[in-house]
Amino acid sequence: MRYDLAKHDFNDPNPWVALDLDQSTYFEPQAKAALLRGNATRSRQFLLPIIRPLARLSIILVQLLRIVIPNNLTSSRFLHATIVWGMKNFLSPDANYLIFRHFHIGSQMLKFLADNSTATDIQSHPLKPRTLDDFLDNTYVQHDLNIYNFIIQVNAQGGQFQSVPLEQIDFSAIEDCDGQLPIMPSRWHNFLDLQSAIEFYTPLYGVFLSDKDFWRASNSLQLDETIAIYVARLFGDMSIVALVNNRHPSVPISTLEAGYRLMLHGLDAENLYGFIKHMRDQQLNRRRAA
Repeated sequence: MRYDLAKHDFNDPNPWVALDLDQSTYFEPQAKAALLRGNATRSRQFLLPIIRPLARLSIILVQLLRIVIPNNLTSSRFLHATIVWGMKNFLSPDANYLIFRHFHIGSQMLKFLADNSTATDIQSHPLKPRTLDDFLDNTYVQHDLNIYNFIIQVNAQGGQFQSVPLEQIDFSAIEDCDGQLPIMPSRWHNFLDLQSAIEFYTPLYGVFLSDKDFWRASNSLQLDETIAIYVARLFGDMSIVALVNNRHPSVPISTLEAGYRLMLHGLDAENLYGFIKHMRDQQLNRRRAA
């Protein structure tokens, strides 16, 4: 963003302006601006401190219930219907935009890695929703399954991500997705920021998914490190791993922190995607120069 330093108040700097101006990571400007606008909302300031402890208490109660009935009273269909209803009626346009974007860039990155792996036969289930109703098709649960299935398929085939010259890397899977997204609902009641919404929805995963499915979804967040390592090996540049927040998948973290870690998952994905696009642009610049 452009900023007029002549009007800057050195005694009252805006923290969101500082983060918006900062270019130390690979977070694309339009997505980062949407996140920062959400951070500055009153819903995050006043509702999040109320929602978060209640949500974590709800997770504890749900986990106790699942000891008795680990697989009963579950419905992925109802879970997705509830989430989509909330997206239509309560989430802010910025929150919905970031959610749509997350599924698109996640599918692009897995396809990018598949295209550049030595594994030869990787089945995929890309998720690129174009409307809010597209999320009704088990989209949130499938997102987690895609990550596990990708890792299993690559490694079961002995696949590797070997460092190769930048000119030889296939970037065909990486495309700008913002132009493919719909206009987001923007009525007076679409006010809820992304972080508050995630904290609210996380206990619903525990309610409407089986115990095994909820734990698998929660543990998938720590696979951010695994995917980042694959990308780093491909480019021969491990620096991107330093920007990953969800780590150590072999040591699962409590589901109580799943909401917060889901926000970090979104941030990790954006930085990783931005890094890949940065390398793609470097490849294009080299070809133009040649």
